[in-house]
Amino acid sequence: MATNGTAGRPDAFKAMMAAARAAGRPELAHQGRGRPLTQAEDDLAEALMEIYGQGITGQADLARALAARAVIRPSSGKPDWTADTLEAELQGINADLDAAYLEHGFGA
Repeated sequence: MATNGTAGRPDAFKAMMAAARAAGRPELAHQGRGRPLTQAEDDLAEALMEIYGQGITGQADLARALAARAVIRPSSGKPDWTADTLEAELQGINADLDAAYLEHGFGA
């Protein structure tokens, strides 16, 4: 079973994605996306899951943890995280994914 990096706690979302793939319905694993994530977006998502798994919350603390891990910002290609850049990055990714969903539908 997928874990979120904390003492073997299951990651329910990853488990659901794996089940959709195993059931022969891979399009359901990412049904809310109109396009695949970029590598930088995927790296950010993975890092955030690990950081959340450590109990870190709050934009300033999340930004410090991302910077300490040298996670690259998808929009800039730099690890220059602040609470403001984290908010802008997440809003920008969300808006782009929403636009792609409207254009292409689900299952990218």
